Amino acid sequence: MQTLLHTLVVLTTALVSVANVTAATPASTAKQPLTKITLQLDWVAEPQHGGIYQAQVRGFFAAEGLDVTIVPGGPNAFVTQKVATNQAQLGQGDSTDLLQKIAVGLPLLSVAAVFQDDPSGLLINPSSSVRRFEDLQGKTVIARPEWTFLALLKKKYGVTVNVVPQSFSVAAFLGDKEAIQQGYFIAEPYFIEKAGGAKPRFLSSWDAGFRAYAVLFTNRKFARENPEALRAFMRAYVKGWRDYLEGDPTAAHAAMKLTNPSIDDTFALASRQLILEEKLVTGRDGDGGLANIGQLSTRRFATQITQLEEIGLLAKGKVTPAQAMTTEFLPSSK
Repeated sequence: MQTLLHTLVVLTTALVSVANVTAATPASTAKQPLTKITLQLDWVAEPQHGGIYQAQVRGFFAAEGLDVTIVPGGPNAFVTQKVATNQAQLGQGDSTDLLQKIAVGLPLLSVAAVFQDDPSGLLINPSSSVRRFEDLQGKTVIARPEWTFLALLKKKYGVTVNVVPQSFSVAAFLGDKEAIQQGYFIAEPYFIEKAGGAKPRFLSSWDAGFRAYAVLFTNRKFARENPEALRAFMRAYVKGWRDYLEGDPTAAHAAMKLTNPSIDDTFALASRQLILEEKLVTGRDGDGGLANIGQLSTRRFATQITQLEEIGLLAKGKVTPAQAMTTEFLPSSK
């Protein structure tokens, strides 16, 4: 009988202890809802977004407490406007365009690099007489009329070109052996060859000393009010790019194809290989390497600002690197 009473006392004491612990447990220890972030891409899903999709499919965002929605872009994505008005909390674009948007008052801030060098440039048929930038004088270029690089070519090399607005197709390029077209080094050459054209030569913007970044940016209000969410995003983002470059990209490519069925495995792998070979994510400078993923340079931004001022696309002193970029949300680079 005493043994039974003793057992009941022990069980009762244990149950009371559990109840007390449960009652004393703060609500903050319960599983918290994921923080929602919308990321607006500049273009349709392609390997240029590889690190982002890798972070999504490998669960890196979720592990950081984030519910990330990736919205594909296109010719009329209006990325800067959507981020400025918080329709999306993050967007992808090129750093020179962003500097011009900041200059006219959009409250935007670059927070990470996608590519250390934006792989935009000029696609040239191999039979063309154009071999260097100086040879462009008087030529016709299929491009976006507002492309900043055209203004820089005129300023730096003294060349004037006739611009035919781009339709985001390679058909005109294929039909003219002298055609010159704005293109992305890791995309259009593949589609030109796939359509039966000869592999084009490429005059890259970085060869002209025009080293724009492809960047991720946010709006200043979101950055001010959600610093920990941004830090969590950047940890997952950097991890995603590293895994995409070093690991198996198959799942990320499959996710891209769900929203962009025009790409296939051959293109995805070829584009990824060019990203690796040209060190677009890790950087070709002396401080390049995996530790450089996502990093931004104040010096590089200062150079871009000076170039835009010299060609008249920015008023002098209108924008400073400190207004345009920050690295405070990135994991330590070293």
